[in-house]
Amino acid sequence: MSASLPPCPQCSSAYTYEMGALLVCPECGHEWSPSPAAGDGTGAERVIKDAVGNVLADGDTVTVVKTLKVKGSPSGIKVGTKVRNIRLVEDGVDGHDIDCKIDGFGPMQLKSSVVKKA
Repeated sequence: MSASLPPCPQCSSAYTYEMGALLVCPECGHEWSPSPAAGDGTGAERVIKDAVGNVLADGDTVTVVKTLKVKGSPSGIKVGTKVRNIRLVEDGVDGHDIDCKIDGFGPMQLKSSVVKKA
């Protein structure tokens, strides 16, 4: 297995191993992220798409396409609400991959499947 992993960039040890998303050298203790050109695609950036298939990026403006219930709010977020300056996050809680501020509600996390790029 270690034959397919690159050697340590600090000490050139061939005994590197994977620990989560990082590669680790047991000889010098160096930890690093694998390069995106590693061939297996583990370092490739994840593409986040909206409800209709448009690719989202940080700073985009999106529109809510489904009425969302919000705990503690009698009304919720209505269809057509614009959300400006979104921030994409990796490993969001329960699939929520967008951080944003919604007027009248404050900071929230949304799923990309309930928004459309404006």
